[in-house]
Amino acid sequence: MTSRAAPNVRRRRLGTELRRLRERAGLSATESARLIGVSQAQLSNIEASRFGVSPARLQVMARNYDCSDRAYIKGLLDLAGERRPGWWETFRDVLPPPLLDIAELEHHATALRSANTAHLPGLLQTTDHAREIFRQVVPELSRADIEHRVNHRLRRQAVLDRPAPPPFRAVIHEAALRVPVGGRLVAAAQLRHLVEQSEREHITVQVIPFRIGAFPGSGQTILYVRGSAPRLDTVSLDQSHGPALVDTEAELESYRILLDRMEEVALTPSESRDFVVSLTREL
Repeated sequence: MTSRAAPNVRRRRLGTELRRLRERAGLSATESARLIGVSQAQLSNIEASRFGVSPARLQVMARNYDCSDRAYIKGLLDLAGERRPGWWETFRDVLPPPLLDIAELEHHATALRSANTAHLPGLLQTTDHAREIFRQVVPELSRADIEHRVNHRLRRQAVLDRPAPPPFRAVIHEAALRVPVGGRLVAAAQLRHLVEQSEREHITVQVIPFRIGAFPGSGQTILYVRGSAPRLDTVSLDQSHGPALVDTEAELESYRILLDRMEEVALTPSESRDFVVSLTREL
């Protein structure tokens, strides 16, 4: 086993899932450690993500915990086998860790969904729009910090440009579309960019107009990241202090239902595209 001083988000998730499996099986840390031939302290370090775990030992643990979900086990093996640092690690010393977590989750996602009521999805923002958003951060960021965040956001967007990009479905409320971030010219360019992106085969944009009134999830900003198995999905909630990640099965199911209901009340993708075009003409 190897030690990791600063485990990444996927390694942390692996430790959490192994602890959940053990607890679901009704085994204490002492009992489980004895079954796999390690000390209780070593098992605790694995579950706390301080140590990695080999694929062979992980499979033994899955058998001990009576886990037969093959897709889920394969997903755990993928988490355990991750070794190479991603591009986001170049920002490790200049950005808050939660921002790096989001980039890592998106990079490994099999599909992405979002719901935005106050801001446009980061993956669909223009450079000028993103820069203006970061200028409004409180406490105020330095010019260098703003540019670090802008560059990080642009690097994140590359996930949608790779040869086999994950499908991305975004629900955006009209309020987010009407805010003239950066002024009329920047706002118009952002709306045109949104239309262009929505025409790509793997990107779906749906708008919830004001006339719909109240709707499920009103006021929330949600990013739903699908993993290699449903139990390994993650939801990122945009909080004032930064992104907050949730990943229990009950929470994941709740947000899947919420996003489904938001898509049901939203305009169709074609209607949404026409709607955004009409807003562009109003600027």
